[in-house]
Amino acid sequence: MLEPLRQGLPPLDPADVSDAASCSLPARYEAVGDARRFTRRTLDQWELADRFDDVCLVVSELVTNALRHAMPANGVRTGEQNPPVRLHLMRWTERLVCAVRDPSQDSPVARDSDDFSAESGRGLFLVDSFSDSWGWHPMRESLGGKVVWALFRLQSHPPTAASPTPAE
Repeated sequence: MLEPLRQGLPPLDPADVSDAASCSLPARYEAVGDARRFTRRTLDQWELADRFDDVCLVVSELVTNALRHAMPANGVRTGEQNPPVRLHLMRWTERLVCAVRDPSQDSPVARDSDDFSAESGRGLFLVDSFSDSWGWHPMRESLGGKVVWALFRLQSHPPTAASPTPAE
């Protein structure tokens, strides 16, 4: 059981967000593909396509965990009036945050597994490995559920071919 983590997520003023996008995801496993396509389109629009591989892997893991572990006991359903999972992508000048909201109050559980042939159980390890930091926090009681987030640092000024290289 992980304690709610806010450390590692630097103070990010919502008023300073340069770009934000979100989408609702229905409670079905095909929603992971929808999340990847949404992430691709969004990062392309924000001219961050070079970060797609890492961000997409993390988004896939967070959405999969939400669908697999945070859904009510009756499991993933095919028809949904109010999709229970929501993906948020928020960009600041030097940071990108991916956040997945789900209806569960339960904290994410990072499994410690030495079984490298296992087909599941490494999602949070991958999130930790591919993002700069991650964590989670409960939503206000009126909303219920929680948000699991991952932060990626962005280069403030991409290097150009004309940039001088440091002397050795």
